[in-house]
Amino acid sequence: MTSFLPYRYFAVGLLFPALTTGAFAAAPDRDIPQFAPNPAVGWVAFAPAWIAPATGPGPVADDPSHPRIGNDEFRAQGAQPTFPLPDLNSPILQPWVREQLRRRRDLILSGKPAFPIQASCYPAGVPHFELYPVQPVYFVQTPGEVLIIWQADHQVRHVYLGAQHSDHVKPSWYGESVGHYEGGTLVVDTIGLDTRTSVDNFETPHSGQLHVIERFHLIQNGDVLEANVRVEDPGAFTTPWTAIQRYHRSEPGRAENHEAFNPVSSSDAAGPMLESSCAENNDLSFFGPGALPIPQTLKADF
Repeated sequence: MTSFLPYRYFAVGLLFPALTTGAFAAAPDRDIPQFAPNPAVGWVAFAPAWIAPATGPGPVADDPSHPRIGNDEFRAQGAQPTFPLPDLNSPILQPWVREQLRRRRDLILSGKPAFPIQASCYPAGVPHFELYPVQPVYFVQTPGEVLIIWQADHQVRHVYLGAQHSDHVKPSWYGESVGHYEGGTLVVDTIGLDTRTSVDNFETPHSGQLHVIERFHLIQNGDVLEANVRVEDPGAFTTPWTAIQRYHRSEPGRAENHEAFNPVSSSDAAGPMLESSCAENNDLSFFGPGALPIPQTLKADF
C-alpha cells in the first residue's frame, strides 16, 4: 500500500514578525484563557484522529479490521504507514455519506493512494482543522477577534467575538465563526462551510447544513489545550455527535519538542511561528497518479 507521508513542509522564516511584541496575548482579563501568553506558545495536536466522547454518539472511527498505522508507528517500529480506513458501520452516517466513504475505502484497499485534500494545499475546513497534525497551531487573541493559525501553509481561521451570524452566509473554506468566552473557555460557533471540505481524515463529507460548536479550554496546568466539538448536520448525519481533540503545549524552556526535524515528521523546534508554504514546496509526483491538483488562481486577488 502507498505510504502515508504527506506532511513535508519546510519553514522558511518568521511569520507575522510584527505580532511578536504582545499582540498574541488576550485582553488582561483573568477570566479569559491565555492560549498565547507569549508569541512562542504553540499547540500541537495529539493525533490526526478524533478522540471519542465517554458517552453518546461519537465520530467515525477506524475500521476495526484494518487498524491504522501512522507515521508515529513508522518512526518507532518501521511499520508501513497506511491510509486511514473508516468504519462503515458507524451509526451516525446517512446512506449517501456511507456510500461515499465506501468508495474511498475500496480505492485504498485496491492499492491506490488517497491523500486528504489538505495534502494538496486545500483548506480542510471545520472541524477538520482540529486534526491538522505535526506542526503547531497558534492563537492571536484580541478584544474583538481571535485568529487560530496552523503554522503549515498559512491556514488561518477568524473568530469574531461578540458577533452574530449573518442573515445570509456565503459558504467558504472555514465558514463564518463567531465566538465568546465563558469563564476559561473560548466557545466558537461556525456555519457556512464549503461542502468541498470534510469533517475528518477519512474525508467524511457533510452537507450545507453543517453547524459546528467548539469549546477550547486549558487543562493539566495549562500544558494541554482541549477542544470539545459538537457537530450537527441533519443532511449528512443521523444525529448530532461530539468529539475531542487535545494539543500539547510547545514553548521554549517549558515544553520543548524533543522529536528531531526530519522529512517524515516535518517537526520543528519550539518557538515563535514560522512561515511555511505548501504549494511552493509540494511535488504532486509524491502523491501518485490522480492526485488532486494544487489550487491555482487565474486572476489577482487585488
